[in-house]
Amino acid sequence: MSLVVAGVLAAVLSPISVSGVELPAVAVVAYGTAVGVLIDVDHLLIARVKTGSWDAVRFCLANPIAAVADQGQIFEHGDVGVLSRLLSHLLIIGTVVPLLALASRSLAIVTGVVLYVHVVCDVVWDRWRLEDHAAKSATVNDLVRELR
Repeated sequence: MSLVVAGVLAAVLSPISVSGVELPAVAVVAYGTAVGVLIDVDHLLIARVKTGSWDAVRFCLANPIAAVADQGQIFEHGDVGVLSRLLSHLLIIGTVVPLLALASRSLAIVTGVVLYVHVVCDVVWDRWRLEDHAAKSATVNDLVRELR
């Protein structure tokens, strides 16, 4: 989704510049795609905090395709948590976008819109999976762990 959003924004907001240097549209699209993917690195840090282990990072370094293709292989049930992930994303967006606006308003807009769409897609996905989370949770505490 980040690729599509970044492509549309590169076309609509052109020219996009940083400190007076105009960026080619392909660079803006690559940047937006990378931002939309790399924001999920926070999942690894959340899992580290919640589990006390770097196992998820080790797994990703040993299996880099899984990091992009199937995050279900990386994390155990409840290692990241729906609300922790969404909160982390919002904190990142609320920090990065205003700071980036100091160098380039147009690039800050690209970043903010790409990450906004990312979070909206996460919420839609989480809403769609809510019943599945409930069904797979043996107890209310398991469900809370998955959501928290």
